[in-house]
Amino acid sequence: MGLSLLLSLLLLPTCLQADSSEECDLNPDYHQVDQPKQLSAPIGGSVHINFSFYYCWELAKNSRVSVALRRTQFHGEFIYNSTWPFIHKDYKNRISLNLPKGQKSGSLKISNLRKEDENMYFCRVQVETREDGKKVWQALQGTKLTIT
Repeated sequence: MGLSLLLSLLLLPTCLQADSSEECDLNPDYHQVDQPKQLSAPIGGSVHINFSFYYCWELAKNSRVSVALRRTQFHGEFIYNSTWPFIHKDYKNRISLNLPKGQKSGSLKISNLRKEDENMYFCRVQVETREDGKKVWQALQGTKLTIT
């Protein structure tokens, strides 16, 4: 294997993380959500599950980004959804979204943590595109939250 090919393969994951026009030129359907693999926080404390997302589609006029959070597994129940809006009863008055308008990164904050909050969490993003309608995607591996 040539050195240039080896370097290209090693740098590929970095390129895929970039929100660049080059990636969109290569794959117009490119989209991704990133979030930390694991976090820990103390009982009674707070945690910010940071996330960032990427897409190549052109958004519809007046489109807004919606964010949801699932727990336990990839297809687990929703505990938060900014579209409806919805907050699961277990998280009432304890969960909030920070996503500045026009940004592609933000965080979901869970406050007054309980031992029962120890779980896997998956961020999901939804946008309305100009040509392809609604697009929804989420992080594949999620964040393992440990409560100490």
